[in-house]
Amino acid sequence: MTGCHGFPAAVPADRAPPLGRRKPPPYPSGMQLVTVRGLRKSVGSGRASRVLLDGADLDLRAGEMVAILGRSGSGKSTLLNLIGGIDGANGGSIEVGGLRVDRLGDAELTRYRRERVGFIFQLFHLIPELTAEENVALPARMASGEGAGAASRSYELLERFGVAGAADQLPHTLSGGEQQRVAIARALVNDAPLILADEPTGNLDPVAGRAVLTALRELCDSGRSVLLVTHEAEATASADRVEVLDEGRLTPDSAAVPA
Repeated sequence: MTGCHGFPAAVPADRAPPLGRRKPPPYPSGMQLVTVRGLRKSVGSGRASRVLLDGADLDLRAGEMVAILGRSGSGKSTLLNLIGGIDGANGGSIEVGGLRVDRLGDAELTRYRRERVGFIFQLFHLIPELTAEENVALPARMASGEGAGAASRSYELLERFGVAGAADQLPHTLSGGEQQRVAIARALVNDAPLILADEPTGNLDPVAGRAVLTALRELCDSGRSVLLVTHEAEATASADRVEVLDEGRLTPDSAAVPA
């Protein structure tokens, strides 16, 4: 079945893989993975209320990397949090792989975040009491209960990003760039269909940043999808499409973003 523009249509909700699987299967390249329609989100109340998203629409296909640009405070990180099931919207719909994320209950949202989404946070959010390897392995262990396999996969990812030597170290002993690379490895450990990346290269030197972008690009080539918030020109150049978030809405654009 194909949708508009000749691309495969979105996964029907009644045929979406059920939550609770160890690992969702990769979606066919070009399949509509994320569909956001009329998304609204405001923060504060009364005179202090501020609209961040005002009817935002977004499409993301399997195997695609889309970069989100916009002014500081325009709602880019909020958009990622809503799609990732971390925050709730005031209106609109979010569908990921046939699942209506905006309709999931708390337990279903927890499973969704564990199984379907890999997060790369701007502020790392590493658990201070766990070593780098334990931080990376945690999502896999929580999702499947596996031990040795998760540890092996974690070490491979740490090695790939040049921080294998820090596997037994706690986060506070690592530099900001090292913590970022550990956080990126953690996002990839479960082979989630969707990676939500908030400034993933912002704390990295150019060489490490290019390694991260190469890894994200390879994920897309294998059928995974990446939604990337960035201010980095090189990261934008790695994307298949660029969307600008302004006045609460997304518009396709590859031109300069307002400062």
